[in-house]
Amino acid sequence: MSREFLNPPPEASRTFALSELMVRPRWRKTGASRLLHHSLLADRDEDLTALCVDVTHPKVQALHKSWSYREVGEQQPFADSPLFAVMLAELPLPD
Repeated sequence: MSREFLNPPPEASRTFALSELMVRPRWRKTGASRLLHHSLLADRDEDLTALCVDVTHPKVQALHKSWSYREVGEQQPFADSPLFAVMLAELPLPD
């Protein structure tokens, strides 16, 4: 999902793709999403984690950037799908 956007590709080869982590509205802005996200990735064996964020959601992109992700490209998987920012972070994530 993300390696094709990097030139040269990273030597780290194993990537965990994160998809559809959502937090109910009453739990937003409480730190719950960071706790869930970081707990999910804490014991992963992979070198990298990748996710896609709809480009019309800049606050979500900014949130992931604050968690050490960087945007490496954009992708529109299907003609009728939104345009996504492809984001990548190295594991383990900093605390």
